[in-house]
Amino acid sequence: MGRRIPHAVLFDRDGTLIRDVPYNGDPSRVEPLPTAAEALALLRAHGVRIGVVTNQSGIERGLVTRAQVEAVNARVEAVLGPFDVWRMCPHVPDAGCLCRKPAPGMLTSACAALRVPPGAAAMIGDIGSDMDAADAAGLRGILVPTEATRAEEIRAAHEVAETAVDAVRVLLAEGADG
Repeated sequence: MGRRIPHAVLFDRDGTLIRDVPYNGDPSRVEPLPTAAEALALLRAHGVRIGVVTNQSGIERGLVTRAQVEAVNARVEAVLGPFDVWRMCPHVPDAGCLCRKPAPGMLTSACAALRVPPGAAAMIGDIGSDMDAADAAGLRGILVPTEATRAEEIRAAHEVAETAVDAVRVLLAEGADG
C-alpha cells in the first residue's frame, strides 16, 4: 500500500525555500535555506515538476511593487534553478480572494498549469496555512517547521519533516517502495 512519487511538488517560498524577509523587494536579500538546493535537485533528478506558491500581501499593502516581488522571484530562480510554475497572491488576508493560502486557488491553478491532478502532487511549506491550502486543494502536505511555525500548526500537520530535503526524501522513498 505504498504511495507513488508525486508528479509535482509545490513549495512555499518564504521560510521554506529562502529565508523569510518580510515584504522583501530586494533581490540581494534572497538567501536560500540550507537544504533547499538539494531538495530541488533531487526532485529534478527524478523528473518531478516543481513550483512555487507564495502569498505576497505586501503588494496590495503598498509595501512592495509587483515588479520588486518578481525581481525577488527571478533571483530565487537564479540561485536555486528554474521552476516549472509560479503562482503568487498579492492580496491582503481579508480580501476574500480564492488564491491566498489557506485557500486552495494557487495550488489548484499551479496543478492545472502543470497538467497534474492535485491528488498526484504534494505541497511543502512552513506554516499551517500552507498545510490548510494543501488539504483544501487535495494535495499531500508536509510541514517543515521554522521558528515562525506555531506549536499548534505542528500538532495539526498530517506530516512533519525537519528540512525540505527530508520532506523530499520521504516523497521519493515511498515511491520507490510502492
